[in-house]
Amino acid sequence: MHLPKYTIGVGDRFARQGAAQLDAIIRAGEAGVAVTPVWNKSHREHTIVGSTPGEVRTEADAAVAARGWNGPYFVDADHIGLQTVDGFIESSDFFTLDVADFIGAAPDETMLEKFVQRHRRCVGRLQAPGIDRALEVSEQTIQSAARKYLSAVHEAGEIYRHIERAKGAEQFATEVSMDETDEPQTPVELFFILAAVADEGIPAQTIAPRFTGRFNKGVDYVGDVSQFAKEFEQDLAVIALAVGEFGLPENLKLSVHSGSDKFSIYGAMRQALQKFDAGVHLKTAGTTWLEELIGLATAGGDGLAVAKEIYKIALGRFDELCTPYASVIDIDTAALPSGELVAGWNGPTFAAALRHDPSCEHYNPNFRQLLHVGYKVAAELGDRFLNALEEHADVVAENVSENIFQRHIRALFIGK
Repeated sequence: MHLPKYTIGVGDRFARQGAAQLDAIIRAGEAGVAVTPVWNKSHREHTIVGSTPGEVRTEADAAVAARGWNGPYFVDADHIGLQTVDGFIESSDFFTLDVADFIGAAPDETMLEKFVQRHRRCVGRLQAPGIDRALEVSEQTIQSAARKYLSAVHEAGEIYRHIERAKGAEQFATEVSMDETDEPQTPVELFFILAAVADEGIPAQTIAPRFTGRFNKGVDYVGDVSQFAKEFEQDLAVIALAVGEFGLPENLKLSVHSGSDKFSIYGAMRQALQKFDAGVHLKTAGTTWLEELIGLATAGGDGLAVAKEIYKIALGRFDELCTPYASVIDIDTAALPSGELVAGWNGPTFAAALRHDPSCEHYNPNFRQLLHVGYKVAAELGDRFLNALEEHADVVAENVSENIFQRHIRALFIGK
């Protein structure tokens, strides 16, 4: 399966907003940019919510039918490994192979030596078209990258071949993910990661590195924007070079995980994508759930009461909810409003505190991050939460669609 140039991961924790998400994609087309939706949900999210991978396919197919969508779309088995992939094989046609846990694992010495010998021809000055300064490569550079990443890519190969045996090589798209690790990969390391991907015979169409800076859930990028812009450009150039050098798929592109709400870097990303005529995959999972809460708060009445209850419970279970996401959130607990204070808020105040609008004096990124990881509480409320979504479906859908189109698609692909 061939991934189009621009794809966007539209995660949906509770499988209720597929049509609203697709409305944003349709608006993008009307604005002159073709964006392909990828409905994604991880094993962790399914476990927390109590859903199954097949439900994501059902939601996607239903949304496509409801809106008469004739374009391509995909269902992503997000962040899977050998232990979790089997449950996704039947319903998914996009697989994000998460091998970050294998980064740094010592590779077989024979495998390492063969890799270094095979790619020794790259020693010297690596000139990637589109960047001014050549990248310096020594044999030690190759060996160091191999020691750090070869085991991870080999694991990706094992997962890929497992899926291939079950589905057939042409029946799915593959992403290799190394983003959930402490240190970003340098452009030179990315080049040799892609060399290893090619050696493993993985026809990867997207690669998800760990970028410089912080990509926290649901809030803006934290870091040096100019440094990120430089590295993002270098990564695009390295991918283009690696495609030619190693025979990887021509549509291979970067994937940006936790990519929602990174408003401060969208401009730099858009310029780089235009400069290199490159594609990108942007994952926005989680923001739809927050827009559901914003919609409920805006609706008032029982919708607002449910939103307040979720926050109060989440605040009381802070450690439980935040620990699994510790590497991708930064919450100042002193800046979190008390449950009693929030209980007195009206709908517009709750929505303003939660909506990602830094120009608004009421916006609270700590409040937003806690609720971002607090979807487990909503899942435990069961029908009380789902019935509220149904009762206020129109206002919720409006927030979901507006968020994806205006704050993400327009900001990244179109510009102001």
